[in-house]
Amino acid sequence: MGSAEIDIHHRQLIIYSNIITYGNAGSPGIAASIGEEIETMWNEPQASLKFERLKFDVRFKVNAWFNPSITPFDIYRNLDPKNNYFRIEEYSHNHISFVDGLNCNSGYFKLENLYKGSTTAAHEYGHTIGLNHPNDLDIRGQGVPGIMYPRGTLVDPQYQYDPSKPAGVTGGTMHPMHRKVKLKDIEDLKLHRLEFHHGKAVLGEFTNVWHEDHSKVKPEDFFGGIIEG
Repeated sequence: MGSAEIDIHHRQLIIYSNIITYGNAGSPGIAASIGEEIETMWNEPQASLKFERLKFDVRFKVNAWFNPSITPFDIYRNLDPKNNYFRIEEYSHNHISFVDGLNCNSGYFKLENLYKGSTTAAHEYGHTIGLNHPNDLDIRGQGVPGIMYPRGTLVDPQYQYDPSKPAGVTGGTMHPMHRKVKLKDIEDLKLHRLEFHHGKAVLGEFTNVWHEDHSKVKPEDFFGGIIEG
């Protein structure tokens, strides 16, 4: 989720997002790495769009921090569209990171998924601003996979976990480190359709879900959305 704001002076459309993390496996360093990955990857396409006959550069500005003292009430009452909340733990019932649906502002990160260059944070951020997994998960012959392709996608050998493996077997699917944010990903956001008021618009929707530590709750009691990192 984010706040889309028009900067007329610099001809920019800026998406502002805050990534607020909590949980037993969180830390200031991990939060900073998450924010850096999202901002860097989503700015790589250097996208621009025409809005009201003017050309605007699309830029993402992401702040991230660790708040170990945050409470469920702090999240439930949030009214700031920039704020996104992610619990970080070593254990996840579904063994993967997830968000609470498309156009959301909350989710759960499995620590193991957050190694440097994993692209998990950038992928889940894409879900929070409205992007789903593509329908066709066999993109052999199409080169570098886009950021929204999930684990299990069939890709050219050089983008697999193990390039020597046949497609589809263990090791023969996409390694998420090879995902990139492409111009098409920015176009798919349909930013020109946002309803701006006084130069601002909301990208995404409030879910404001507080997540419990999965190691302390039964699988049937936890809330999970799009389970892919």
